[in-house]
Order: sequence, then C-alpha cells, then structure tokens
Amino acid sequence: MLRVRDLSISIGGQTGFTDIVSSVSFEIGKGEILGLVGESGCGKSMTSLAIMGLLDRAGPWVRTGRVELAGFDVIHSEPYQRVEAGHGGIAMIFQEPMSSLNPVMKIGEQIEEAIAVHQRTPGAKRTLTARELLEMVRIPDAAMQLDAYPHQLSGGMRQRVMIAIALACQPQVLIADEPTTALDVTVQAQILSLLRELCDTLGLSILFITHDLGVVAQLVDRVAVMYAGRVVETATVERIFSAPAHRYTEALLSCLPDAAHRGQRLTTIPGQAARPGQVRQGCTFAPRCRYAVDVCASDAPPDALLPGDHHALCHFPRGVSP
Repeated sequence: MLRVRDLSISIGGQTGFTDIVSSVSFEIGKGEILGLVGESGCGKSMTSLAIMGLLDRAGPWVRTGRVELAGFDVIHSEPYQRVEAGHGGIAMIFQEPMSSLNPVMKIGEQIEEAIAVHQRTPGAKRTLTARELLEMVRIPDAAMQLDAYPHQLSGGMRQRVMIAIALACQPQVLIADEPTTALDVTVQAQILSLLRELCDTLGLSILFITHDLGVVAQLVDRVAVMYAGRVVETATVERIFSAPAHRYTEALLSCLPDAAHRGQRLTTIPGQAARPGQVRQGCTFAPRCRYAVDVCASDAPPDALLPGDHHALCHFPRGVSP
C-alpha cells in the first residue's frame, strides 16, 4: 500500500547539504501496522512529514527517493493534486492533539471541514457524517460533542477527535505520530485498541511512530528500527523481541526494566547519538557499540538478510562474532 524507497532528507543548499534522514526504505501492506521505532531525534517524525508532503520548502527538503501510495508518486505531487486524482489517502494523527485542533472552532466544524474537502458531501449530510465518525471512534454522546470546543474535552477525547478528522479524509494509510505520549496508561490502552480495530475493520494500513517498546509489543505487526536517520533493522515484532539482529536494537531492549532484576541499576547505552553529518562513513552506531571493530568505523555496513525477511544494517549481526 505504501512504499518508501531510498528517502533522504537534507538541510542546507544543493551545494552544501547535510542529510538528516539517509536512504530510508520500508513498505507497509494493506491492513498492516508498521512500527517506526527509535530514540528522539532519529528522524521518525521528519520521515512522516516527508511522506505527507508537509516539509517546508525553506527548511528540510527531500533530496532523493520515492514515496508511492498504491503506485502513485507522492513526493513529486502537490497535496491538492493527490486529492483531485483520488490519491489523497494519507492522513496523519499528530503527537499533541491540543495544539493540532483549532481552539476557537467547534469539534463538529473541524470534522466537517475535512469531510467537505475529501468526501464532497453536501452541507446537509456533513453533520450526520461527522457524528458517525465520532461514534466510530467511541466518543459518547457524539451529537452533543459536535458543539464542544477542544478545551472542553479530555486529552483522550481530543485524540479521538483527531482520529475522526483523519478518517474523514478516507485514508488508505494512516500515520500516527506518537499519539499516546501525553495520555495515561488506561486511555493509552483504549487508543491502541481503537487503532487495531480500525485497521481490522476498515483495512487501513498504519505507520505507528513511537519510542515506547511496550506500545510496539501491544500493537504492531512489523517493526522498523531507526537510528541517526537510518533504518537499521526491519522484522516482525516477534523476531525483534525474541531475536534482535542489530546491536542497537539489542541495546534498546536491554534498557527495558525487568522484574527479575528489581533493585539493580538500569542498563543504559553509553554516549550520545551522532548528530547529522557527524558520521560520514562506516556504521553510525559504531561509536556506542561494544562489539565494534575497525571495519565498523571505516566501511558502510551491508544489509544483512536473515531468515523470515529479517533485515539488519550491520557488519556483525547478533549471533555473528566480529
């Protein structure tokens, strides 16, 4: 449904640029949830903005690569062209619903605005459709909530409204950029359950962006792990947790709290992630990797293909000795 190929995003001019996302590639099948995982600053949100066509022309820009939605080239078309051609089917749920909703417009007006653009529904039917969307995302008293303002709703309810607005776009692919970050664990579980239900009932493909491995374990089908602007490992969620191949993924999982080691110090990854342009050759994780040898710092790592369509961008994947 969505194919990203060799996507590189740069800052600076054509003559002096620095890649902040480098050669990112992944695919999402119909009805599949792909988790895009990595620490803050690794390029997850920047990748999603490029897919949506929301990068400011004066800021970061797509230097190379393609993004295809059901075969349609997204990168080299304007958003209005995609809508007019019937390929406007990518919607996004942003991280903070309070800053994404217009505080001086009623909830119903904001949903109807998306319905008017994407569904071409006559005015008389927009309110009915908006109510149906609120019911779909399990908002009680949907008809009454249409007249509410964002500040009158809780954080979880506002996030459901954002999902309703995204669904009004009739998307084929839904991008969720850390949609549960500011929510308590009970509401977080409800939102995750809702996304899984929408994926199963509507056949949506979902790109779920997060740094929370606990959320990944609950929701996604496959995982793409990003580090310093690159996808370093891709596999099913089961293989990521049971047999991580890249040393960064292994280190991330080792940092998770474990009840069996209660009272002991938590494991940490030494050092800091490389800044854009800091590592120009070799493996970006090499300065922090305890398994690194000379070749890791000098040569770009190969894309190691492991059983089960498991990819790792590593010279010495887990199980292979340096």
